[in-house]
Amino acid sequence: MFGRKSSKRRRKNYPAKQEYHSHTSHRIYVVTWNVSTKFPENISLHKLLGLENSPDQDSHLPDFFVIGLQEVNAQPQNTLYNLFKDDLWTQKFKDILKERDYVVIKTEQMQGLLLSVFARRKHLLHLRQVETEYTRTGLGGIWGNKGAVSIRMNIYGSSICLVNAHLAAHDHMLEERINDYERIVQEQKFHVKAKETIFDHDYVFWFGDLNFRLTGEATTSPDEIRAMVARDELKQLIERDQLLLVRREGRAFQKLQERLPQFPPTFKFEHGSNEYDMKRRPAWTDRILYAVNENNYRNVRLTVEQTSYKSHPSYNISDHKPVTSEFTLKVYEDESERTISFKPIELWQVGEPNTIEYVIPSGFDESNADWIGIYRENFNSLNEYLAYEYTETYKDKQHQLNEQQMQHLQNTRTVRLTFSENVSLPLGERYQLLYFQSTGTRGVTGLVGISSPFAVEKRCPSPTFDDID
Repeated sequence: MFGRKSSKRRRKNYPAKQEYHSHTSHRIYVVTWNVSTKFPENISLHKLLGLENSPDQDSHLPDFFVIGLQEVNAQPQNTLYNLFKDDLWTQKFKDILKERDYVVIKTEQMQGLLLSVFARRKHLLHLRQVETEYTRTGLGGIWGNKGAVSIRMNIYGSSICLVNAHLAAHDHMLEERINDYERIVQEQKFHVKAKETIFDHDYVFWFGDLNFRLTGEATTSPDEIRAMVARDELKQLIERDQLLLVRREGRAFQKLQERLPQFPPTFKFEHGSNEYDMKRRPAWTDRILYAVNENNYRNVRLTVEQTSYKSHPSYNISDHKPVTSEFTLKVYEDESERTISFKPIELWQVGEPNTIEYVIPSGFDESNADWIGIYRENFNSLNEYLAYEYTETYKDKQHQLNEQQMQHLQNTRTVRLTFSENVSLPLGERYQLLYFQSTGTRGVTGLVGISSPFAVEKRCPSPTFDDID
């Protein structure tokens, strides 16, 4: 459905040099944290997200939260649990953000790497062509303890790619980190025309435990680095940063930008404290970088502004400190965007077939696995469907249609779809229908229609002769 991969993928045509006119600004808040297999027990994540404890006290809210975690506990028992429920970290973030009317758009996990995207509800119908990818780089590419997971999507008329990476560890493994980066760039392929690779996108955000260390392993001890941090000599230290050096040399991450960290190194700390663990040389392993293809379109210039970049030293359950950054993007509206509209549902009868009607607008491009899901009103995740039916797309019947019939199907038309009597919905709640344009499991998916809420009831059984005195 909305989260698994398909062998059938369909490419939709989004020209690389189309024209846009009206635009808006959207804010994205990015979090990266190596959680060192710890669980989010007895900690508050509000400050990490830049939020107050009560939603009423929040001064401003971003349009999107992007949460990238590394070393999430991926023991077999937890992996089995996650097949049926959100992992504990995703659930913790969701509990906070649902109070502020955010919805989980997508979550992608590869062993300990976890990436989640939350969006304000008002944006849901404008997030199209969502697709995920992953790349294993551990043990030469056969193990997923290192590598990257990514989510790409269109936000209104602009494309964005989000990459959460965990690269090779240890001071002396610089070449392996560079090789990991190259492998991720080469292997991650998407199925949206003109946006097949990471750097084809309008905006790229690459973050994670990138594991770059400080040069001078033989000449600078952990104690000396700690002393420089204590003297606030961060500018001198950052000049020894491997990531900065390989970017300057054009060996890796050269297409990305970064505001140089003005916070102390985020690794390695004694668990439960703010004291560096002197078994390792402190380093800025946890980073957030970005790129913008300013001239992807003929008549507009794309821009991104990084408005914050900081670590959060008060969080001490891990040997890493979390890092966050907020960005403001210029996003253009896609005038070709089409939306499915549902006709009102007066009442849904539980235990009986229910037929719904929806209107497909002219120019809407049905995919080969479109489906309609039933959700509770005010759902908090696009994975929370209670039941679904695939639509009867005309593409499966094209060979049976003549030219006149094909032309009719290109026009605005009303379609009926019947849900089985086996769909069981609890009474006393309200529900909504969501239409997903989809190329299949783990394919390219987007929400393109939301119905008004409707109630359900169970028809009283007809009286029998035994009921009559």
